[in-house]
Amino acid sequence: MASSTRQRQRDSETEEKTQETDNERVCDECETGTLVKSEDQGELVCDECGLIVEGTNIDRGPEWRAFNHSERQNKSRVGAPTTQTMHDKGLTTSIDWKNQDAYGRSLSSDKRNQMRRLRKWQERIRTKDAGERNLQFALSETDRMASSLGIPRSVREVACVMYRRALDEDLIRGRSIEGVATSTLYAACRMEGIPRSLEEVAAVSRVDRKEIGRTYRYVAQELGLEMKPVNPKQYVPRFSSELELSEEVQVKANEIIDTTTEKGLLSGKSPTGYAAAAIYAASLLCNEKKTQREVADVAQVTEVTIRNRYQEQIEAMGIHE
Repeated sequence: MASSTRQRQRDSETEEKTQETDNERVCDECETGTLVKSEDQGELVCDECGLIVEGTNIDRGPEWRAFNHSERQNKSRVGAPTTQTMHDKGLTTSIDWKNQDAYGRSLSSDKRNQMRRLRKWQERIRTKDAGERNLQFALSETDRMASSLGIPRSVREVACVMYRRALDEDLIRGRSIEGVATSTLYAACRMEGIPRSLEEVAAVSRVDRKEIGRTYRYVAQELGLEMKPVNPKQYVPRFSSELELSEEVQVKANEIIDTTTEKGLLSGKSPTGYAAAAIYAASLLCNEKKTQREVADVAQVTEVTIRNRYQEQIEAMGIHE
């Protein structure tokens, strides 16, 4: 009996709250319209008569105005966003190297010495142990190699996240820091569809190609990275641009790659050599002849590779020299 009485009381209280809510959403002016929030200003407005019942909103934007990007950067009072490319994610402060005060006046010799000591200790306390120092070195190496290869910032972030994962899972033990950093950068390029060959990555790295390939296979297997085969067409625009070839040659090279790939010629072949041979064949067909040496230097392959792939491609296309 007591439980049923309590249940009825709860039901009546719920009905009263529902009625109060409904009464609150009815307009006091026309008594027929309901109150809704406008999407642009966030005001509480009647949908029938348009009466603004509540109009005091909090503007969470900045109190200053800016009309271009540089002015917005100067007036902004927040720092840079967090980034994975720095060992501390960019959250620590740094002391400027300029020996000037806030008004642009030069500091005295005593103040300069004091600021020099502060900078030195600031650099020391940014890393608390050897693990952070190794991470700092690895991420700086990744940033250096990415800058040399012209890799965008988003891919650098992916590479640094991969290196952090490898560090957390203790995959660095027994391997060089530079080797793991280079292999994660190469893996990030493949995942994000940025055409960079293993030879190009090895050219800017401090470790040899064999170690990069061995470390890359190990890291990809341990981290469960799903890598798709590289499409040779990704190399065509960059190689053609460096060889100063026209758009017609690029279209023809892509056509050669598509046709010969359907016939199974790409299986087991290097994508860079395959793309270079297609560009060489397309340049001959479009009367923009480039020598095999020129194409080989751009693609970083041998002339023998281009000759072999070129012969296979023109035979598959049914073209006679």
